Amino acid sequence: MEWTIIGLNVLYAVIGVILMFLSYKIFDLLSPKINFEVELKKGNIAVAIFIAAIFIAIALIIGGSLN
Repeated sequence: MEWTIIGLNVLYAVIGVILMFLSYKIFDLLSPKINFEVELKKGNIAVAIFIAAIFIAIALIIGGSLN
């Protein structure tokens, strides 16, 4: 078993999660009229689907860049 490969995979996963979080926070700052947290607490399904789509798009971009 190659520990360097496992270590690199864990490192890439951590970097991906950090980049995902930072990307979401930047997107949240760029859209000040919409408070995503309040809308989600009210049960707004459209906002939940929109945020899920953003996460998928960001994950595809980050995944492609880490390869």
